[in-house]
Amino acid sequence: MSSSIPATMRTVRQPDKLAPRLVLIETPVPKLAHPSEVLVKVAATALCSGELDWVRRYPDVFPQDKEPVPGQDVAGTVVASGPNSRFGTGDEVFCRIDASRPGGLREYTVALESELALKPASLDWVSAAAVPLSALTAWQALFHHGDLDKRALFGDQDARARNGTKRVLITAAGGSVGGFAVQLAAAAGADMVVGVCGTDKVQQVLGLGATAVLDYKKERLESWVAESPEDREVDVVIDCVGGYTMTGLWRAIKNGGSFISIADSPDRMKPEGSSKRLKKSIFFIVKSLGSQLAEIAQLVGGGLIKPLVDSVYEFEDYQKAFEKLDQKSARGKIVIKVAV
Repeated sequence: MSSSIPATMRTVRQPDKLAPRLVLIETPVPKLAHPSEVLVKVAATALCSGELDWVRRYPDVFPQDKEPVPGQDVAGTVVASGPNSRFGTGDEVFCRIDASRPGGLREYTVALESELALKPASLDWVSAAAVPLSALTAWQALFHHGDLDKRALFGDQDARARNGTKRVLITAAGGSVGGFAVQLAAAAGADMVVGVCGTDKVQQVLGLGATAVLDYKKERLESWVAESPEDREVDVVIDCVGGYTMTGLWRAIKNGGSFISIADSPDRMKPEGSSKRLKKSIFFIVKSLGSQLAEIAQLVGGGLIKPLVDSVYEFEDYQKAFEKLDQKSARGKIVIKVAV
């Protein structure tokens, strides 16, 4: 390891993975254990709702021996890599570290080469940290699991024409994942992009490119669709909320549509007696794919989509950042500056 890399670093850890308490401690700087690993000096990291509770809630998904360091979104500078790595010392990168491994709420962290992409030069560290998890989730929901064609984003007019026959509805459209989904669906040429959000976020969601916004505090989704089913039923639902709201989403989607959720299984909330048959109804967990993040970086760098940052905290104020996260009122990502 380079002599310029210290032996120890500041790390925020979760001592008990079954409780949300965090501590700031001094730990050894991690060493690379495999040629596919890259050591990154962290500039900023973004938080994800519920991440301190993942191991308890999903014991079959997250390893019990995971080193409990939160912050899976990372932006920083490469300081060490394998001999044949695509990334070298000094490269400015960003990534979503898979949630099975320690995150970026520490001064140095390890990412896999396959997770990394070069940071768009136009983005500062805070904005870059706000991109990976949310944008990748929206990307995979729309273009991998959903029915939209990503090639429309890069000039393919046939793909844009196909997307132009699709109507998309997105819940929690004022949040970080939902906000990227609105932007991407609109940029890809979807015929209709409906954002569902609260009153205080209506104008924000319209500004992201939604063609219609449903304020769930003022009108039920089922009632809105029932007013004109032919005009308002959608081909693709991207659900970021889960729970009882999914019952209404079943009534909003067309027969043969795709119901994609990052929160819950759509089939679990299918209304009793419903005869609706879908092309696809799935719950999925995002994959940390640097190749997709590189495509997203092109769009962000070109100004086609933009990161959504709610608030920024200093490293020492990590507890305040998580308290803000727990309020569930953010209009984008909550970012912690680690070494900016």
